[in-house]
Amino acid sequence: MDRYAVIGYPARHSLSPRIHAAFAQAAGIELAYEAIDVAPAVFAERVKRLHDEGFLGLNVTLPHKQAAVALAEALSDRARQAGAVNTLIRTVEGWRADNTDGAGLLRDLQDNLRVSPAHKRTVILGAGGAARGILGPLLAAGPARTVVSNRSLKSPALLAGDFAELGTVEPLTHPELEGSQFDLVINATSAGHQGQAPEVPGSIFAPGALAYDLNYGPAARPFLGWAVRAGAALACDGLGMLVEQAAESFFLWRGQRPETAALRRALRAH
Repeated sequence: MDRYAVIGYPARHSLSPRIHAAFAQAAGIELAYEAIDVAPAVFAERVKRLHDEGFLGLNVTLPHKQAAVALAEALSDRARQAGAVNTLIRTVEGWRADNTDGAGLLRDLQDNLRVSPAHKRTVILGAGGAARGILGPLLAAGPARTVVSNRSLKSPALLAGDFAELGTVEPLTHPELEGSQFDLVINATSAGHQGQAPEVPGSIFAPGALAYDLNYGPAARPFLGWAVRAGAALACDGLGMLVEQAAESFFLWRGQRPETAALRRALRAH
């Protein structure tokens, strides 16, 4: 049976096995998809071993997305731009790497939420690997303004330089957001995993603004709760993005793009 997996540390909590099982069932395909905990110290060795064992594809989650770049024998443009990988596709020589996070986000925003980033004033809170994964596709969508904000200026400034060929990115610290308003506010920090929201001014939400957290479930609640209290018109977690980026990975592996609406509804109900 064709074998796939998600690897992370931890990975056992991942919804990816359930998602890909649903995709396979809908497509009439038999495959095995598992969640594998892989510690950073043995990441490179384990990825090689999974190739030797015949796995056809891997999803890569925290904290391995940037480390996976160095292990790939080929990088897609999306992975190269992001400097991070969330999908590995088996080749004879090794692994070909891609990043489907940005595509998943845009599909959730545009197709599911009916919110286009085009001509929107957009801020990404956080400047780590999650922000890197979505920044290129967001810039390609043509926002009116794109800001990356963090507690210090170093990481946002680095991203602004790395993505300069794709568009203008303004690096700001969180306090420097005071006085600006945005139509789309994206939380790409991990603060929610500690039960916290990013420390940013509550005045950043323009009338009708969408607050979007790349996290889903309990980790998204601190930011989304704060955003609603601060004036966001709509607040949404990243569950839709999770399903859509998985669908893009499935397409890269199998050449079939799954329908996602029914699965998103089922996961929401769960």
